[in-house]
Amino acid sequence: MVISSLKVQTHNFVNLTEEPIHLISQIQPHGLVFVLSEPELKIVQVSSNTRAILEVSPDQVLNKNLEDVLDSVQIEPLQKGLAEDNFDWVNPSKVWARTKGDEYMVFDAVFHRNPEGYLILELEPAISQENIPFLSFYHLAKTSISQLEKTSTLDEFCQIIVQEVRKMTDFDRVMLYKFEEDGHGVVIAEDKIPELEPYLGLHYPESDIPKQARKLFASNVIRQIPDAGTTPVSLVPRLHPVSDRPIDLTYSILRSPSTCHLEYLHNMGVGASLTISLIQDGELWGLIACHHRTPKFISYELRKACEFLGHVIFAEISAREETADQDYRLKLASIQTRLIDYMGQDDNFIEGLVKHQPNLLDLTNAQGAAICLSGQYITLGNTPNTEELNFLLQWLSKNIEDREIFCTDSLARWYSDAETFKDVGSGLLAIPISKQNYVLWFRPEVIQTVNWGGDPGNAYETIQEADTVKLSPRKSFELWKETVRLKSLPWQGVEVKAALGLRKAIVNIVLRQADELAQLAQDLERSNAELRKFAYVASHDLQEPLNQVANYVQLLALRYNQQLDKDAHEFIDFAVEGVSLMQTLIDDVLAYSRVDLKGIEFELTEVEVALKRALGNLRGRISDNQATITYDPLPTVTADGTQLMQLFQNLIVNAIKFRSAAPPVIHIGAHRLEEEWLFSVEDNGMGLDPQFAERIFVIFQRLHARDEYPGTGMGLAICKKIIECHRGRIWVESELGQGATFYFTIPIGGRDRERRRKGRNLQNNIFSRR
Repeated sequence: MVISSLKVQTHNFVNLTEEPIHLISQIQPHGLVFVLSEPELKIVQVSSNTRAILEVSPDQVLNKNLEDVLDSVQIEPLQKGLAEDNFDWVNPSKVWARTKGDEYMVFDAVFHRNPEGYLILELEPAISQENIPFLSFYHLAKTSISQLEKTSTLDEFCQIIVQEVRKMTDFDRVMLYKFEEDGHGVVIAEDKIPELEPYLGLHYPESDIPKQARKLFASNVIRQIPDAGTTPVSLVPRLHPVSDRPIDLTYSILRSPSTCHLEYLHNMGVGASLTISLIQDGELWGLIACHHRTPKFISYELRKACEFLGHVIFAEISAREETADQDYRLKLASIQTRLIDYMGQDDNFIEGLVKHQPNLLDLTNAQGAAICLSGQYITLGNTPNTEELNFLLQWLSKNIEDREIFCTDSLARWYSDAETFKDVGSGLLAIPISKQNYVLWFRPEVIQTVNWGGDPGNAYETIQEADTVKLSPRKSFELWKETVRLKSLPWQGVEVKAALGLRKAIVNIVLRQADELAQLAQDLERSNAELRKFAYVASHDLQEPLNQVANYVQLLALRYNQQLDKDAHEFIDFAVEGVSLMQTLIDDVLAYSRVDLKGIEFELTEVEVALKRALGNLRGRISDNQATITYDPLPTVTADGTQLMQLFQNLIVNAIKFRSAAPPVIHIGAHRLEEEWLFSVEDNGMGLDPQFAERIFVIFQRLHARDEYPGTGMGLAICKKIIECHRGRIWVESELGQGATFYFTIPIGGRDRERRRKGRNLQNNIFSRR
């Protein structure tokens, strides 16, 4: 029961914090709202406070045409502007509305079309019956702007803003409130009456102005709540008669705030508020927030003056931020240009990023950087260790797909394992070059103290009422200090742009070099095809003269047997043996040249079947050497069955040939890795010195004389080529006198996987060129 109760509370809490406040169908009671049908301007919904303002009931207004409510003389110019869908012609308008009898009231009228396309008219009682004269407004704006032009720093500028807005509006408190990247806000400037507690420098949690509220602030540049203590009024009827849904009041200036927001204002001791939205690139940058302890109504004209001033102010803020960044931007642009030049000049473009000054660290003012290329790392400065980088790269490849950049000043918030390397990597800026290749910049943890206006962990209180939860904002706004850990200094926008510019340059270089390597690969394939053809033809053409040499030498020995002395017979045996060895070498070269021709078409192959075919071919040799061969359960892989049989046959022959005094014991194992199968062929033979572990796979390389161990030295070279054709790896681990274990891998995933590995091999060639 407790668990169920907790689930209900959590669910309701989420719903309440995401309340669709634009659909509550309630307005503030100081004005009127008419929802109109077109083109006749028929009133299909009306706010229920018509009796209080117009002294007529909603029923007497509903389904009437607008001309029945307003002075009919005004309807024609309004209809003309609305017909052209140009609200600038009609907003705002001074209109006269009939009250009871023949009396009229003057209203400020504003039309808008909501997101659903319905026409809405909002009426506010006009405080003055004349608009603010243009020259008066001009002098008001000019005075404020001239004050702003005298400031030298952005902080001073913001302070002048709040002082000028408070002078215009006479609110008790005016604040400039900026939204941070994570959604919470901070007061960066404030002007107030002396008796109020200061909020300057305080941070406020994201839940104080949740996402749906910020969206509405972005839609309505200016928003007034003249009396936070009044009761909102509903629309009649509650649902729109056509859509049968609550009307969308996103753009409404009279829309009622949510109950939770009104309670929040009450808890702060605010009786009236006015907010001016500051928009940058279509996003809500911040707010000019005006608070008054008692109800306060600001006329429509003065609100529009504030709105205009807000636009002018923020244009200047943006310009000053741009200017403040300009020197740094120019510096980073210069570093970026030099890095691109270095990459073009060096044989390996990666060296251009790390071996010169300035280097990769200077581009983003980072304390550590890592270039991660197919599991290999080049690092600068202070970075996580190789194992930590491996795990971070795996997380990045799974979680930031289709992003050009990943940037955070708190990596542990996204990737919990980052806490272990917070001293070097609390902040991360990452650009993907491909799915497995990244350039990473790191910044260390910087412990900070943040001053909050109340405990951000208790932004809301919840009260259980029957089966529902009532959400109530906190009542305390006292200073609450928080020590912030696991965060670095934030990455600046110009640093992010510089990293993106570098990514573009690297991708262009990689693509160009990939094209060059693709052409080289094509030329090499053509050359290899000619060499294979030559090897095939040459081997057949060489066999005939060798057969003739062997036949005539043996015929010579037969006919002149009595005339030849012991040395002559020995010389003839040497000649025959040499011809036989040459024929064996030719056969092995032909077998080696054919390996990749056979490996073009892979299919599902049971490894056990291929192994048993190899064991069948070696039955006599296994019996003669009393060898014992065992194997684990073997998988089905995508491979060439004949080549797989040949691979096992050569490795088993090698294990029997280089046996110890004891009978050979050979075991074949198989183990599943993440993207490949790992096979092993383990023996109890004589082993080899580890320094020769790579040499034994080279064509014609031998560690023993032929009279001691016969053979051409081609068997392991053929094994290596077979595995390379399957896009796998082969190696040996051994010690003298302790046997040897040959390992090889075969990728999982068939030809698609093979093609991906080809792509990575191509990239590896690009990144490893020196």
